Amino acid sequence: MTDLRYSDCPSTEVDLLIDASPEAVWQMVSDIQLPARFSSEFKGGEWLDDEAVAGVGARFRGRNHHPAIGEWETTCTVSQFDPPKVFGYIVGDPDDPAAQWRFTLTPEGSGTRLSQWMQMGPARSGINLAIDAMPDKETKILQRRLAEHRANMEANLRGIKETLES
Repeated sequence: MTDLRYSDCPSTEVDLLIDASPEAVWQMVSDIQLPARFSSEFKGGEWLDDEAVAGVGARFRGRNHHPAIGEWETTCTVSQFDPPKVFGYIVGDPDDPAAQWRFTLTPEGSGTRLSQWMQMGPARSGINLAIDAMPDKETKILQRRLAEHRANMEANLRGIKETLES
């Protein structure tokens, strides 16, 4: 087992082939409410800027819940916006993010290969409280958290696929 360290900014990624055009998939992944439909943790979001239009620099507030730490909100900033190819955002300070998230859309045959990627850190986040309390279990804590993120990301992609292919 490889040791994981938060300071190394661990990440995970999932992908799925969807029988829909990149433009149709884009409409879903660029909707900040989408993960709330399928995720057990993300509960919704709202645009913070007057225009309420996605684009690099646009900000939104995300609401989350986890049984271990309860409810919290984060401010996110769109960092990548290239329709219909890439939609990404940073959690927290854009210059020192607590996490980064990204959807990438790639045409494949008559469909779209959709991937969702996330990276923890480098700034501290809620997971650091558990690591601080049990530093000898850092790898195990991070593996579990990455598995939780991966499960929600897989649910997002399956939900998008089922919605667009039905």
